[in-house]
Amino acid sequence: MIGLIVLGAFVSLIIVAYLVVMERDLASSVILFMAFGLGSTILYFVFSAPDVALTEAVIGAGISGVVFLVSLLQTQTKESR
Repeated sequence: MIGLIVLGAFVSLIIVAYLVVMERDLASSVILFMAFGLGSTILYFVFSAPDVALTEAVIGAGISGVVFLVSLLQTQTKESR
């Protein structure tokens, strides 16, 4: 049963990674990137690596996602001027 969950998680990560690359809207792409980080966090936790999972959650989905969203907001406000 756990094998099916892991397989489903891997397939979901592949689909989300494809959507991140193919998405034309940058804000949606950043949100999908953060979802990819959370999916990776779940897989790390399932594979008994809680320290790596915590690091991925904080850096991969948290800090880098916020940095991307803030930089996207800054570039959009400068374009409107």
